[in-house]
Amino acid sequence: MVKLSVIVPFYNVQQYAPDTLRSLRANARDDFEFILVDDCSRDETPDILERAARELPGAVHLRHETNGGLATARNTGLDAARGEYLTFLDGDDWLAPGYFSRLVAAIEDLGCDFVRTDHVQCTARARSVHRVPHGRRGVVMNPRDVILPADRSTSVDYAYAWAGIYHRRLADAGLLHFTDGLRTAEDRPWIWRLHREAESFAAVGLLGVFYRRGVASSLTQIGDVRQLDFIKAFDQVVQETAADRDADELLPKAVRTYCAIISHHLGSIERFEPPVARKLKSMSAAALKRMPQGVLDDALDSMDLQRATRLRRLRRRPVSAEVAA
Repeated sequence: MVKLSVIVPFYNVQQYAPDTLRSLRANARDDFEFILVDDCSRDETPDILERAARELPGAVHLRHETNGGLATARNTGLDAARGEYLTFLDGDDWLAPGYFSRLVAAIEDLGCDFVRTDHVQCTARARSVHRVPHGRRGVVMNPRDVILPADRSTSVDYAYAWAGIYHRRLADAGLLHFTDGLRTAEDRPWIWRLHREAESFAAVGLLGVFYRRGVASSLTQIGDVRQLDFIKAFDQVVQETAADRDADELLPKAVRTYCAIISHHLGSIERFEPPVARKLKSMSAAALKRMPQGVLDDALDSMDLQRATRLRRLRRRPVSAEVAA
């Protein structure tokens, strides 16, 4: 049986894919498979992946005929995965040699549904360690118990799918697939669902994923309309959390985080194209009106003056029926 399936979407990353693939080779094992999903790249990425399919041990090469986005590409990989455990990597990131063997050993030792790990963020030549915002390491806990408090960064705010490893039983239970078509913030509904519905998890101080920031083709660097999918993503978080048995406790966290993300985008609105900036304001105003209003009042009261003022002003903005829908 395949021990570990690694799902790696690629889209127009010809500059970085060779580093990613070399790091996969340095992690290869007879019982590991690497599912390389080309999301209809238009540069030289397909040729690079075709060579990798011949040369990389355990490689499985899949290609989309149309671009579906990161969430859809990950789902394609999940559907093809055969491993007892599953994990992810993005096509412009890379790994330390032997990292995946240590990751598998960690989850087998702990025996839990999923394990979350720290990572190294790489921006140009700068390197910084980013840690799971959960202080207890190597201790199995109920993931539901670490969603709160609402006013601090917690494990649901550390949404990187590739910063961890997941038992197949989570996929079989429908907890690992992403919302098809989300172009950004696809990890947010996913991490919330995982923490609400999985039974056990642990955080470990294991470094081995190198996350490349500042890539010109990354959606985090492009101010186009795809960035606005964060609204769809957080609408889903709020809607699903509102249906949870502990909605009264968990909704303040979901709403406050949504507000913080809206405020973040408004605070850097100059990076968006003008029509997208206008759409950001109108869609965000509509989103505020969709939130549970009492919970929203409490969230705004708990935020700093600058963010609260910005959001209250936006909340008063008239919204057309088309945008509200």
